[in-house]
Amino acid sequence: QVQFVESGGGLVQPGGSLRLSCAASGMTFSMHTMGWYRQPPGKQREWVATITTSSYTDYVDSVKGRFTISRDNAKNTVDLQMNSLKPEDTAVYYCNQAPRGPYWGQGTQVTVPS
Repeated sequence: QVQFVESGGGLVQPGGSLRLSCAASGMTFSMHTMGWYRQPPGKQREWVATITTSSYTDYVDSVKGRFTISRDNAKNTVDLQMNSLKPEDTAVYYCNQAPRGPYWGQGTQVTVPS
C-alpha cells in the first residue's frame, strides 16, 4: 500500500525557513511525478509544487521564488525548502503523487504567526 510520511514542520517567524521532507513507500517512486500540497485552516487542500521524473519543477504563483521542491530517488524522498515564509503559508503540508492519488499521509503542520 502506498504510504507517505511527512516531517519537518514547525513554528517559524515571518521571513524564516523550513525544510519539509516526505518519505514514500509502496510505490515505484522514481516513476512518479510528485507534488506537495497544503491545507490552510478552514480552507480546501491546494497544490503547491510539482517535480516530474526528470526533475522539471512547477509552483503555484504564491510560492514561486520562495519554495524549492527536490527529490532523491535513491531514498524515495521528496523535499520542500521553504524560505521567506509568510503568515499565509500557515497550513498542514502533504506530499502525494501528481496528479494527486487516493492515499494521504498525516501531513506536517507549518505555522507562521502574523
